Amino acid sequence: MLPSLFIAHGAPLLAIENNEYTQFLNQLGRTLPRPKAIVLFSAHWESNMQQVSSAPEYRTIYDFGGFPEALYKIEYPAKGNHDITKEITELFTSQGVSYEVDAARGLDHGAWVVLRMLYPDADIPVISMSVNPNLSPAKQYQIGKSLAGLRKKDVLIIASGGTVHNLRALNWDKDRTGGIDDWALAFDEWLARHIKNWDVESLFNYQTLAPTASLAVPPYGTEHFIPIFYALGAADNGKKAELLHRSYRYGNLSHSVWQFS
Repeated sequence: MLPSLFIAHGAPLLAIENNEYTQFLNQLGRTLPRPKAIVLFSAHWESNMQQVSSAPEYRTIYDFGGFPEALYKIEYPAKGNHDITKEITELFTSQGVSYEVDAARGLDHGAWVVLRMLYPDADIPVISMSVNPNLSPAKQYQIGKSLAGLRKKDVLIIASGGTVHNLRALNWDKDRTGGIDDWALAFDEWLARHIKNWDVESLFNYQTLAPTASLAVPPYGTEHFIPIFYALGAADNGKKAELLHRSYRYGNLSHSVWQFS
């Protein structure tokens, strides 16, 4: 059975960088069993109704500005998979999850930056999924849980975001020195303890229980944190968690990779 993964997509520059984190993701793609398809929840596709992509082939979306020209020349022409999309919608229908099917949207950088490092040939079908920051964590978890059975069918479920993602708090000096802000580490360590214990009740109440939660997951930026609940839910039938990687850029932008099985 394939795991579900939570993968931080960091800043768009990751797509053209060679560092500890990009090397890790390159290696991860080579060590995971090859999936039949990938279902990916991206922090950069927000919707009040769960969206399920039915695109036969994806265009590459450059949903950022002011970066080097090289980023805008990258393409990731992944294809969709009608049968997996249909199976997802049937699972949602049977479990009372409201959804809409979208045939037009391409892959945003929350999706293609990660996918390109894991599977650079774009030769694995992808079903892109939205996230809804207005849902409770428990309901986000339930959406992921409704797809848990796909893992038995060689479908890899990825949630792309960031556990600590506060662009207003980035510390540019620490990117040169390699320092980590104490508040970012405190939040990630609290998160790790409760994830490893599969303490979902505490996790669902992270905003009031986790130290420095308002800095790590600011009210205007919850969309990057919540994908972790979709990934956790997709492994509810196993409830095992392993932190595969954690590093930081700019003092507090976390590059965390969690595997759930």
